[in-house]
Amino acid sequence: MIMQKQARWRGVLAPLAALYGLLTDTWHRLYDAGWRRSAAFDRFVIGVGNLTVGGTGKTPHVEYLVRSLAPQFNVAILSRGYGRRTRGYRLAGPEDSAETLGDEPRQFYQKFRNAVPVAVGEERAAAILHLLLDHPETEVILLDDAFQHRAVRPQLNLLLTDFNRLFFTDEMLPLGRLRESPRGAIRADAVLVTKCPEKLPEFDRKKIETGVKKYVRSGVPVFFTTFRYGDPQPVNDQPWPDAARVLLVTGLASPEPLEAHVRERFRMLAHRRFADHHGYTVADLEKLTADFSPKNVPGGVPSDNVPTVVLTSEKDAVKLGPLLAAHPVPWPVFYLPIEVDFLFGEGPEFDAWVVSRIREHVAHSGPSRTFEP
Repeated sequence: MIMQKQARWRGVLAPLAALYGLLTDTWHRLYDAGWRRSAAFDRFVIGVGNLTVGGTGKTPHVEYLVRSLAPQFNVAILSRGYGRRTRGYRLAGPEDSAETLGDEPRQFYQKFRNAVPVAVGEERAAAILHLLLDHPETEVILLDDAFQHRAVRPQLNLLLTDFNRLFFTDEMLPLGRLRESPRGAIRADAVLVTKCPEKLPEFDRKKIETGVKKYVRSGVPVFFTTFRYGDPQPVNDQPWPDAARVLLVTGLASPEPLEAHVRERFRMLAHRRFADHHGYTVADLEKLTADFSPKNVPGGVPSDNVPTVVLTSEKDAVKLGPLLAAHPVPWPVFYLPIEVDFLFGEGPEFDAWVVSRIREHVAHSGPSRTFEP
């Protein structure tokens, strides 16, 4: 019966997926044929994106690039600002929040505010011009979630794909999570396979490389990364207890790796999942308070006086922090910081490869033009 229902749904969704694929292919072909124009800039632009809908780890990879490149170049970040309540170009400042910037740009600003300008704008080409007016010293621009944004032509296109759902094994929306055909990988200058297990077998590595290379240009490198989680950091300034049970709260596209880590490292009682980019409200806090009462937690909270702690992601903490400041809750709230680590010792190789591409661009294009109002 279940198999029959799945087949029936597939029969309904397959034509929609084919139509969606046809429309996106046509749109990209307009750019490939020159019928739609892409803007190029004398600054070095790095696009970071994917072929799927969310969940490949773009944010920590952008942060990795900042840490790698900022000591050598003047770096800026430009994002669309998904989920914000503002429109147009906006340069992040101390008065901004996740509502005015979006959760991920606000996280970038919170982390790098003294070193790296962060801006948002739906029209990336126009936003780059604004950004260069505000920060003419910029040498490298990181475009967050921009693989499908063809209006800007990056000098370097980094394609991310989740180890657990590789782009060349996925299907088009709404059957799968692809927002364009796997053939779009031809635009990639490098492919980063993200969220890999720390001990990835060599057989799996070779198999993935073989699958990727069917869709990319000859010589395009493939790198493999994983996540490293740091120690819990406070959101509402309450101390971490010596011993604690954890209630996990997330609003992520793919929270499974975080949940697996929390289950392995902590004594996890339950996981409350919200949609990706969820905007938390007072009603959410009230519901969580009720859900996390001893009578509602699965199995109940044992009466051994071990305290309960709420743990969340860094992206969720950006939105929960201001809310908790105005509406305190009865339990400590912490987030887990996350960083990218390259497998097989490829981090230095990747860093050197990116820097060499930037140096090569500078050598061929000459000094950057100064933008003035």
